[in-house]
Amino acid sequence: APPHGNGTIWGEVAMADGGTDPAVFTSSTLPSDPRLLATVTNAYLGTRVYRDILHVNGVYNGAVGDTHRADVPSPVNVRINVPGENGLTETFTLNTRTGTFSHLLQLPGYTTTHRIYAHHSLVHILAFSITIKRSTTKGPPVTVQLQMQFTPQSRDLDLHKGQDFQGAQYIYGKTLIPEVKGAPQPTVHMIWTPVPQAVTLPGEEQERTWEFLTTVAESEEEVKKCFSEGTSLIAAGSLYSSHTQAWTALWKGCRVDVDGPLPLRQALYGCLYYLLSAIPPLDSPDFLFHGISPGGLSNGTQGEDYWGHVFWDQDTWIYPNILLFYPEAARAILKYRIRALGGALKNAQEQGYKGAKFPWESAVTGQEVCPEEIYGTQEVHINGDVLLAFEQYYHATQDQKLFREEGAWDVVSMVAQYWCSRVVWSQEKQCYHIKGVMPPDEYHYSVDNSVYTNAVAQRSLNFAAEVACDFQIPVPEEWREVAKKVKVPFDAARNYHPEYDGYSPGKQVKQADVVLLGYPMMYPMSPEVRRNDLEMYEPVTALDGPAMTWSMFAVGWMELKEIQRAQTQLSKCFNNITEPFKIWVENSDGSGAVNFLTGMGGFLQAILFGYTGFRITKSSLNFDPICPDNISKLKVTGVSYLGSKLNFTLTKENVRIKVTKSSRDPQLFPLEAVLVASGQRIPLPEGTVCILSLAVADGFLKAPAPGVR
Repeated sequence: APPHGNGTIWGEVAMADGGTDPAVFTSSTLPSDPRLLATVTNAYLGTRVYRDILHVNGVYNGAVGDTHRADVPSPVNVRINVPGENGLTETFTLNTRTGTFSHLLQLPGYTTTHRIYAHHSLVHILAFSITIKRSTTKGPPVTVQLQMQFTPQSRDLDLHKGQDFQGAQYIYGKTLIPEVKGAPQPTVHMIWTPVPQAVTLPGEEQERTWEFLTTVAESEEEVKKCFSEGTSLIAAGSLYSSHTQAWTALWKGCRVDVDGPLPLRQALYGCLYYLLSAIPPLDSPDFLFHGISPGGLSNGTQGEDYWGHVFWDQDTWIYPNILLFYPEAARAILKYRIRALGGALKNAQEQGYKGAKFPWESAVTGQEVCPEEIYGTQEVHINGDVLLAFEQYYHATQDQKLFREEGAWDVVSMVAQYWCSRVVWSQEKQCYHIKGVMPPDEYHYSVDNSVYTNAVAQRSLNFAAEVACDFQIPVPEEWREVAKKVKVPFDAARNYHPEYDGYSPGKQVKQADVVLLGYPMMYPMSPEVRRNDLEMYEPVTALDGPAMTWSMFAVGWMELKEIQRAQTQLSKCFNNITEPFKIWVENSDGSGAVNFLTGMGGFLQAILFGYTGFRITKSSLNFDPICPDNISKLKVTGVSYLGSKLNFTLTKENVRIKVTKSSRDPQLFPLEAVLVASGQRIPLPEGTVCILSLAVADGFLKAPAPGVR
């Protein structure tokens, strides 16, 4: 099992952490399991440090269930070494503030620093540098060896050597096997600075830095342009600083800071770093984004981390955090689903249904690429998960252009059509059934009326009708009829939701399933039913199940103001965080996917939507905060809602809401806060600071004129 974070210590208030920066993870040794090394990625390129391969956004090789992220040989797989030196100390550091991994060698008289990063804004660039610095102005020459294991070959690409470019080496080649017959086979072009076996600091110099550049693109013209841009920035001394500035800007608009235990603070920075590494850079609306897989771009080679496929993990577990901070990045995720609609239409047709059926596992085409057929045919809740992401975006932004002009309405209407063709009418029960499905709890399959699946189908249909009304499109009567009459199982005697028809209380379940009805689905139920669902499923959920499960139980207990029970569930998440770089593993025994963004996303939601009580609804952003004992302050910087940016600060005494930026058209979205208990309305123009007592801070933000704007 991997070295884990301690699931017990996070509950103690860390008063004396020695001024440790919670955003910087440092160790004198590397983990023995290389899967747990830090990752450096951006939206286009990704690698694990000291790994011989990298991956490229949207570049897969292999047919259907065998399609996987294509391995590209990595020229940044370099280790520094000083043989035969005494008094050597080593430090390995992941700095999440700057998106940089570094290796520091300290010796008597000098230090050597090896720094590696995937440039956040210039996404075609991976770079590393070596800096030797002596403690005196002059001295004997200092030589550092560079150990590089690099062969310009790939099992997934037909690689050819091109002519050297500006003294750098160049290879290119296309993938060997298309995802489906007739699908494109992307070409990868790569140029990199040759790496010598050693670098030497001359005796008369005190310090020198060597910079090494790798650029990857899908055309010769693009890769050469990017390499030239990178070398120009190196010449100007600003390649690295332009990368760190991009990260500074990213963090400025998106932070979660707590005054509380160090492990919690570190977990928050770690989760945000790995998630932010996966999103398109800001102000890049034309970036062709291919979604987020459970292990991110650094993982997903054949046989690893679900082959780099995209699941509901993206839409249900990762996406809500991104939407809350960066709607433009959330939009890029939705555009990925829109581009995949053609494949989804084909999936539905092949399974004998109308409309669109999004794949359980998706690569580029939108056609099903899951290696096992049962998931693709039965785990149909994916359709509702995808549409819930579209609904959350629509309500949080009112971006009608995406729906009217860029294909989102087609996704919404085709999913609604699918659900109408997927249900069957029960004459006996006088309701619609959805039969033969696998719920999120994958221990059970071929069941009828999964409560989660049916509720999310109902949600899809209601949302489709809402958008149609907004756009003055006639709503098919079938949509309203199926939404109204689809069975959502409920046991009135026990006052809880059975997971599916015939579920017996006490039967073990794999992961969060029924509890998702409360959040994120916000399915209407009384607090008693919400409590009963939590009580029923918490003790029968597998302890070694996937990491995101416990965060959803925590959110449920937070809704009921059972703070201690929530903390108990949340503490279980720390068993999935490994040391020293806070890489998450899917299962607490270390098995499953690594760099498990899904688990990180669930954990972040417990903080961002649990402690704050944030809920995105049709007409408002609700808040109903709680402050647990082990935290004295929680500050969420950069919440986005209807074009405004807000900071929320929560303490034991009060909630402070600051509007840092209003919508570009303040007349269009004049935000106000409304308190539930008193009905008090507080206008929130830009620059406003609103302070509410925690005792009465149950309220919502809204624009006074709801509906189509």
